[in-house]
Amino acid sequence: MRPIHRRLTVTAAAFVLFPAALVGCGADGDDAEDQTATPQRAPAEEAAARSRERVQAYLDAMTAKDVAAGRSQLCALLHDGFDAAATGPNGDFADHFQVPQATITDVRAGQRGQEVSVSVSVTAGKSKVTRPLVFTVTRDGGDWCIAGEAPGGKPAPSPSPAS
Repeated sequence: MRPIHRRLTVTAAAFVLFPAALVGCGADGDDAEDQTATPQRAPAEEAAARSRERVQAYLDAMTAKDVAAGRSQLCALLHDGFDAAATGPNGDFADHFQVPQATITDVRAGQRGQEVSVSVSVTAGKSKVTRPLVFTVTRDGGDWCIAGEAPGGKPAPSPSPAS
C-alpha cells in the first residue's frame, strides 16, 4: 500500500506545482487574455495603415499624372476598367485637369474593407472644384489594394477664382 500512497503523493504534487511552473513561463490567465487582445488590435491597425498608404500612393499618382503608379495601387479586377477610363474625359488621370490638392480625411472599417475618405481638389482651366471621394481598400491575397472608388457625401465648398 505504501507504493500506491507514494504515487498518489507524487501525482498530487505534480498537479499542484504544474500551474506554478506555467506562471513562470507566462501561461497564466492574464497573459492569455493579453495575447488574444493584442492580435485583434494589430490587424485593425495594420489594415488602416496599409489602406492609408495605398490611397495616398494613388492620390500622389493622380497629382503627378503617373498612370502606371495609379494602376499599381488597384486590385487586379479593376485593371481593365482603369485602363479603358483612366485618361478618358472623366478619368482620374485625364490631361485636361490638374489635382493641386488631395487629402485623406478619414480611415475606417467598412462592410467590404477599409473605407478611406478623401477630399480632392481638381482644376480645369480657371475652375476649381473640391469633391469628397471614398476609396474601398481590401486585402487581395497577401497584399492590400484599392477595390473601389465612389463619390462620398456632400461636395466640400471651394472658393471661386478671382476674375
